[in-house]
Amino acid sequence: MRKWIAARSLLAAASVAAVTAAAYGASINPATTGFAYLIVVLLVASAWGFVEALVASRLATLAFNFFFLPPTGTFTIADPKNWIALFSFLATALIAGRLSARAELRAQEALERQRDVERLYTFSRAILLGADTEPFAGFLVRRLAEIFELNGAVLFDGRSGKFYRAGTAELAALDDRLREAVRNGTSYSEPERHWSVVAVRLGARPIASLAVEGAPMPDSVLQGISNLTAIGLERAKAQELSNEVEVARQTEQLRTTLIDAMAHEFKTPLTAVKAAITSLFDSADAAPQVSRELLSIASEEVAHLQQVIEDSIDIARLDTADIYAQLRPSDVGRVVRDAISPFRNQLEGRLELVCTEPLPHIALDPRLFTLAVRQLIDNALRYSPAGTPVRLREYADASGVTLELTNEGEGIPASEQHRIFERFYRSPSVRRRIPGSGLGLSIASSIIRAHGGELNVDSHPGRTAFRISLPVGRAAGVE
Repeated sequence: MRKWIAARSLLAAASVAAVTAAAYGASINPATTGFAYLIVVLLVASAWGFVEALVASRLATLAFNFFFLPPTGTFTIADPKNWIALFSFLATALIAGRLSARAELRAQEALERQRDVERLYTFSRAILLGADTEPFAGFLVRRLAEIFELNGAVLFDGRSGKFYRAGTAELAALDDRLREAVRNGTSYSEPERHWSVVAVRLGARPIASLAVEGAPMPDSVLQGISNLTAIGLERAKAQELSNEVEVARQTEQLRTTLIDAMAHEFKTPLTAVKAAITSLFDSADAAPQVSRELLSIASEEVAHLQQVIEDSIDIARLDTADIYAQLRPSDVGRVVRDAISPFRNQLEGRLELVCTEPLPHIALDPRLFTLAVRQLIDNALRYSPAGTPVRLREYADASGVTLELTNEGEGIPASEQHRIFERFYRSPSVRRRIPGSGLGLSIASSIIRAHGGELNVDSHPGRTAFRISLPVGRAAGVE
């Protein structure tokens, strides 16, 4: 910095010398020369500052006295009026230089304030946008160090007792100061070492503390950072609580919908079992063939009931965890027929199975894929009139295997077709008429995606088709 001041002072002296040489060589009158000196001093002051203007004004005063005020060639002045003119010139030059330097300083301060405001605004935007890939407190302190170009920053969260650090300077020596700042709400600073510790308050209560090391900051900026940090931490806590409430709400909704769905599913097989057992008791002398038929009905319905329970348990487990498909080479046709078997009584006379050629063995998780197909069959039975056909078409091509399940229900409105795979979504038009959980299609879609495939729907009044597309090769990212 001093080198720059010295260089600019030399340039100011050279400017005064140039004006002196021009005015002396052209025999310009003293008044005009004085104005020329004044202009040089003003230009130097406005361009560089007070120190350079002071050098220029003193040199201009000496040159004006020596070359232009009688007796010329000496530093003495004969006429008292010239003394007044000389000191007036010097005072004007110095005052103008000082004012110019002060104006430049204020302009620089205004720029620094503007930069601080812009940084605070950027920091506030970062707090509002947040981050999902790391703890919010860690994200906040990292963005603080980046935005304000700090050597290091440390945030101590008083509620969790954790430290979050960013930057090249670890500031581990300030950990005790940070804890004390949270306990007592105090702040510390060491300008010589360029670090500060400030309490982060929510209202009057300290909830955290912040240490920063880097270029000096005004107290107002530090307080602004502290206030924004408090807002960010409280917002993150509110978001966490909101997420916990939402998880609890969805868990309760899942429990309620599963209970309702299972209660409805249990009614039909239990009614059939009860009817068969009652018939056996009422007809003790019935022919053995009739008894066997009744026992067969009861056995089939008990198996159906067991399958409903297992599927409900699988749905509950899959809805609360990530789905990982354990793939192994499988016969798609056989897996599909296993999925159909529990619906044998309901599909009797309704199912049209179309398979033009043997399907290739592909990598599947038989248990999960069976569950997905059962959800689609159950959906087709629920939403199509009794007695109407349910068609299942299977075919293969170069890209993979496709299963298409079609029913003749009233159809899904176009505005709702993109939502039917959402958890718990059920169309308002059928919610009260047809029981269900709103989970079956969501689970089926997740299972198919876990296999690297796609589940799509094409529906209009009188026809709804669900299409499963499975790749031939192993899906990426599954187990």
